Amino acid sequence: MPEKNRLAKPKPGPATQRFLDIAEIRDDMVILGDGTVRSVLLVSSINFALKSEMEQEAIIQSYVTFLNGLDFPIQIVIQSRRMNIDGYAASLVEQEKTTGNDLLRAQIADYRTFVSELVELGQIMQKRFYVVLPYDPLTNKKRGFWQRLSLVLSPVTAARLNDRQLADRREQLSRRTDMVAGNLVSMGLQTARLDTQGLIELYYDAYNPDVFEAERLGELGKIRIEE
Repeated sequence: MPEKNRLAKPKPGPATQRFLDIAEIRDDMVILGDGTVRSVLLVSSINFALKSEMEQEAIIQSYVTFLNGLDFPIQIVIQSRRMNIDGYAASLVEQEKTTGNDLLRAQIADYRTFVSELVELGQIMQKRFYVVLPYDPLTNKKRGFWQRLSLVLSPVTAARLNDRQLADRREQLSRRTDMVAGNLVSMGLQTARLDTQGLIELYYDAYNPDVFEAERLGELGKIRIEE
């Protein structure tokens, strides 16, 4: 066998990105490869068991009304992740440095150690609740059939979406997001729409659960992307 064949390195396989549905994340929305877009709402939870029977019935009725009022699909995602207290621990360290009371400083240090060990040994998890909202021009019933069809037949690949198409998708998606957020707030829930940074962190964590804790993303503007 020729020397060059034995020393030849295998060709790299296709990039992982080719197998993902996501084409781009920008303008507080996720753009899929087929040109449809998604927004994500972070939603608070309710301790249903602690509510009175009357309150429980009201919550159920509000939820039923909310679902019946939708004319598009939504996705409800529950994510369990290990509780992260880095920010809280950093604030304790700062208090420990700035306090002038020796006794208080020692108590802060002991408390910080206690909390860190509790989270580490107890494997404390926290749940987060998300509502994913889609927008596809073909399913927009407020527009005529031919108008919807023209939007779909025009170049829909994410890389080919022009500014007008992106602006239209962004506007329609924002309307849906605001409507759903308002309905959830009326049920006693708190909502927050994930911005571009939050969306990138969410999907980075979802696809890299083991790496996320060790290699956290920095600020979006400081991330360097190699072409």
